[in-house]
Amino acid sequence: MSGVVSGFTVIFIIVGLGYLLGRTRTLGDHASTTLSRLVFFVCTPALLVHSLATSDLSAVFSSTLAVASISALAVGFVYLVIARLWLRREIPELVIGALSASYVNTVNLGLPIAIFVLDDASFIAPLLLFQIVFYSPVALATLDLTALDGSTRTSVWRTVAVPLRNPILIGGAVGLIVSVSGWTPPQSILESADMLGRASAPLALLAFGLTLTGVTVFKKGESPRRDIVLASILKMVAMPLLAYATARWMFGMTGHKLFGQVVIAALPTAQNVLVYATRYRRGEILARDSALVTTLLSIPVIAVTAWLLA
Repeated sequence: MSGVVSGFTVIFIIVGLGYLLGRTRTLGDHASTTLSRLVFFVCTPALLVHSLATSDLSAVFSSTLAVASISALAVGFVYLVIARLWLRREIPELVIGALSASYVNTVNLGLPIAIFVLDDASFIAPLLLFQIVFYSPVALATLDLTALDGSTRTSVWRTVAVPLRNPILIGGAVGLIVSVSGWTPPQSILESADMLGRASAPLALLAFGLTLTGVTVFKKGESPRRDIVLASILKMVAMPLLAYATARWMFGMTGHKLFGQVVIAALPTAQNVLVYATRYRRGEILARDSALVTTLLSIPVIAVTAWLLA
């Protein structure tokens, strides 16, 4: 338990520093965007290249991948059913809401928590693989078919192919190829990837702290409050509970591995959902406010999880 407390203390300090930098505008008006892009395009791909190239593939194609997939798909489906029958939402808003309830923030908070709290970044790799290779393409294809009119719609293949240009996916693919081939890259390349990868977690936390300044949730007259509450409850309560049940009773996990599955499921909604919502101009406020609410709730939820399971 002391290790978990220490890990959260590190996270709070760095996020707090990012918040202070944002409040004082020490790094300028676009610092959060710049840091986030650096993490997304450089540091996280480098981390995946190094960690996958130097690790056993059984850590990626494992029960962790199954637990992450089952819990995300099940929670997303529950949101679709409830929001359709109760809130009568159209398909694009249903897709954005389902993603808000089940698409995990693996970069800004997932990697730091995996490194500082779980002491094992390998928990994130299977989740990244599932979300980028399967979940995103399916959601984007659905949005392309339902949210765009004939003049702006692109081909299904072009939409599905968008995630394939994702630098994180490319970094993961390179790491997997190196691991499968058995080739050992030159030490200088591995050390460079390792050095850049180590910067991913602290920079992501700083960027997260920067984004907390000047944000208003549940703005009157604009915010779809019932949708946000539904997505947040499913994300912060149902998904961790389902991950626990799946990991423990379907795959027989115990101890630190079970704790890791629940913590990963309790991560907040990813900012990617807002990117998708903005692209299709449907459900932007739902995606934005769900991400913020679940982010604020994730720390106490993970702290309680640590108290119960760690």
